[in-house]
Amino acid sequence: MTSILPLERRAAIAERLADGQSVSAAALAAEFAVSEDAVRRDLRALAAEGLCQRIYGGALPTAPAAQPIAVRKQTAQRQKAALARAAAATVRPGQLIFIDCGSTNLPIVDFLDEDQELTVATNSIDVAAAVLRRPGLRLILVGGVVTPALGGSVDAGAIATVSAMNIDRLFLGACAVAASTGVSAFDPADAQFKRALVAASAHVTVLATNEKLGASAPFRVAHVSGIGDFILEHDVPDAALQPLLDADAVVSKAGPWNAP
Repeated sequence: MTSILPLERRAAIAERLADGQSVSAAALAAEFAVSEDAVRRDLRALAAEGLCQRIYGGALPTAPAAQPIAVRKQTAQRQKAALARAAAATVRPGQLIFIDCGSTNLPIVDFLDEDQELTVATNSIDVAAAVLRRPGLRLILVGGVVTPALGGSVDAGAIATVSAMNIDRLFLGACAVAASTGVSAFDPADAQFKRALVAASAHVTVLATNEKLGASAPFRVAHVSGIGDFILEHDVPDAALQPLLDADAVVSKAGPWNAP
């Protein structure tokens, strides 16, 4: 291929990654007639935008759950709203609930009953902003250094804060859910923070879209047995549901996402 402008080359690489293709720095350097250093700079820039995962010698496409929160909250919005509606219905008056970072958890705020005297704790900037728009809800924002890809804080200070809480109901964010590996996360600090949340909570609920079931992420948060209940999509495939049931998971289905 004849030499093209750097931005055009980067866009071409991004298009392949978006199509689910892995890429090799050496192969791309030969194809575009540039140095491997130039390709590695492209891959670093794409990784910074959340468009790929760097590996030795190249890059992999970004799994949907590993994409930045700004991207994830624009996807599957009706499915996530259906899960959130079902989740909010489980909340009881006077509870301290914790809404963990995640695009699936974010819509829960919209369905909470302001007459229930609820306190909502969160480490998520987006969730906190949504709670502030609901004057009947009390907000506790867990602070610390914000991780941009997560949209919230998961550092040591955040862990210390939640470890001192008595959380009635936790809505735990999940990057991947599988009967064999439980709930997992892509980021090690996020996984450590989630484990602290689970330890501080009387009841743990996980909302999971179909794409997360049977998926794999490298850092374990909790076994299936450590989760109080899972709320899944109404059309979850039997092949994805049955392993959870076989592992004695407590599962319920949300209503259809296109329901009024």
